[in-house]
Amino acid sequence: MVVPSLKLQDLIEEIRGAKTQAQEREVIQKECAHIRASFRDGDPLHRHRQLAKLLYVHMLGYPAHFGQMECLKLIASPRFTDKRVGYLGAMLLLDERQDAHLLITNSIKNDLSQGIQAVQGLALCTLSTVGSAEMCWDLATEVEKLLLQPGSYVRKKAVLTAVHMIRKVPELSNIFLPPCAQLLHERHHGILLGTITLITELCERSPAALKHFRKVVPQLVQILRTLVMTGYSTEHSISGVSDPFLQVQILRLLRILGRNHEESSETMNDLLAQVATNTDTSRNAGNAVLFETVLTIMDTRSAAGLRVSSPCLSPCGPTHQSSPTLARYVALTSLLRMVQSDHSAVQRHRPTVVECLREPDASLSRRALELSLALVNSSNVRAMTQELQSFLESCPPDLRADCASGILLAAERFAPTKRWHIDTILRVLTTAGTHVRDDAVANLTQLIGGAQELHAYSVRRLYSALAEDISQQPLVQVAAWCIGEYGDLLLEGSCEETEPLQVKEEEVLALLEKVLQSHMSLPATRGYALTALMKLSTRLRGDNNDRCPFTMDTPIFHLLRAAILEKMPLVERGGTQDEEAKESKEAQLSEAALVSTEPPASKLLDLLDLLDSSSGAAQPPPPLEPSPGGTLGHLLDLPCASPAPASVPNLRVFEREGLQLNLSFVRPPETPALLLITVTAVNTSGADVTHFVCQAAVPKSCQLQLQAPSGDTVPAQGGLPVTQLLRIFNPNKAPLRLKLRLTYHHLGQSVQEIFEVNNLPAETWQ
Repeated sequence: MVVPSLKLQDLIEEIRGAKTQAQEREVIQKECAHIRASFRDGDPLHRHRQLAKLLYVHMLGYPAHFGQMECLKLIASPRFTDKRVGYLGAMLLLDERQDAHLLITNSIKNDLSQGIQAVQGLALCTLSTVGSAEMCWDLATEVEKLLLQPGSYVRKKAVLTAVHMIRKVPELSNIFLPPCAQLLHERHHGILLGTITLITELCERSPAALKHFRKVVPQLVQILRTLVMTGYSTEHSISGVSDPFLQVQILRLLRILGRNHEESSETMNDLLAQVATNTDTSRNAGNAVLFETVLTIMDTRSAAGLRVSSPCLSPCGPTHQSSPTLARYVALTSLLRMVQSDHSAVQRHRPTVVECLREPDASLSRRALELSLALVNSSNVRAMTQELQSFLESCPPDLRADCASGILLAAERFAPTKRWHIDTILRVLTTAGTHVRDDAVANLTQLIGGAQELHAYSVRRLYSALAEDISQQPLVQVAAWCIGEYGDLLLEGSCEETEPLQVKEEEVLALLEKVLQSHMSLPATRGYALTALMKLSTRLRGDNNDRCPFTMDTPIFHLLRAAILEKMPLVERGGTQDEEAKESKEAQLSEAALVSTEPPASKLLDLLDLLDSSSGAAQPPPPLEPSPGGTLGHLLDLPCASPAPASVPNLRVFEREGLQLNLSFVRPPETPALLLITVTAVNTSGADVTHFVCQAAVPKSCQLQLQAPSGDTVPAQGGLPVTQLLRIFNPNKAPLRLKLRLTYHHLGQSVQEIFEVNNLPAETWQ
């Protein structure tokens, strides 16, 4: 017995009544078989009903691709019931990736010229949903004609379709310029809102359109003034705010038109002041309007007094404790965007910003932290750092890493003295050592090593901190390094800058042994402690050398121990230095090494030569080769360096609001098919770039391996860059292309950029 096909309502009830996933699949499979059979039979009267059931099945996640051609048949049908379901199916089952969507172009063109508003609306909705660039080119003229039709129903949908077309094909801008000026006189909410959106898209994509629409700034100002002062469309008011959606869209358009244009900015100054003053911020709708107003004030050439004295930025305004949380968040975000252009004006609100650090709302305290870090300068670094360190002690765990990194960067940039700098880093390591960045240990050891007058002070401070707590691994690593380097100063007991501290050799060794045996110590921490114990074996004067069992009991080692375990020389820090000066310095050092008659290792060879000399006089050693694989390298069994690979020029592939992305290339000579790309992100703006993620893709003929980045925060003002290594294996030496996706947070906004790099040097793949 053949089971009859179900109606749509019965199908929905039966699917909802299924008790298991298997029962649901069984019902759907049976009904899909009936639908296929009906499509094959070509029943024109019930085709739209069968397609409606198939669309419901598609909405549940089951395959429905076999209904695509039926959509085209229904769209071509003269019956409205067929067209309605056919267009709905086209919007759900078709997209630009399938060639079938191009087959409905003629049907849409015919329906747009019919004059039946309901059919025209269906065609416009479908075009704005699945319209490809080819369809937009073919149908732009028909849509332009509908923009000035008498019926508001069709005009509203035509405006939205035009927005889609401009986003797909910006070259169509000239077609839609003339109708927009007339549509600005509309009183209909939907048409006016769509027109403002269309003009915004045109101005963002066409300089000619931007110049053209600057003439309508007075008209836009008048529309917005009517909304604010008298109410433009009472039926669209929300929480007492007159049509906030339209207000926000007009403010965005004014921001684009007034950017870098004095006359347009001057025209809107008074209006922006009125909006900022009269908007009710007790509701979310008012906060949205206020936020867009502030952004417009910041981005246009508004009067300086308007920026500084805007009520939304006043300490007695939304940033005050009695104001709603969202209003204060808007103010903090606006101040964060303003800090780069007018730093002194934002400094006026510093006390209120610091108060917002204590807010229980996580988003508010995070925004206050970002702004507080941006406000630090050489004149307030002591006070601001003290406030931030106090906040660090009690801040939520998810903010500790950002706060600790920000304090370290601020101290590095604006430290008044080296001792203050060391004290600041030590306090951060003591409070939140597990949350600091990976380079904190190297930076502090570099700082201490370069401050010879503070060696005794530093080693005493670190020893005391280590004795109190060995759980903070970065602090333990720095302390172990410092004790190993300057342990003799710790034992001398003479330091005028600290309280008298009598330390015995046994206590120092016991503390390092405690670090070695602790289950909390990382492998790197144990390495620091082992090195410190070995170095102390050359600095201790008592009988405790037996407690350093990590020395080699050989005559050679005893002879060379003092030279090998001597204090580390000061290493020059790498950074964003001038490349030409760096290359010049390297060239000078190379020349000096070549003309030197007694290399630094010659004394070491003299000592070794004494072991093989049978007479009292030693033969002079042969001159050392300048290469790393010379006599000293062979003696210590060091690996010889391979020849330097051919240099490939660096490439800058991205730059936006101070964030730069540079690529450097290396092709190892031993593996010609391998390309190593180092992605370097540098931030020259005044605010940190956080949550930075870089993803890459290569052609299928290549293999890509992404190494872990050095961090996810790119410090402001040219701080330590974030690097990431890409390993690309290109065995066929095919032309190389990269597709990069960047996601990050900057200046209070979440940014995502996707772009292709097609101009890679030929040396990277040939």
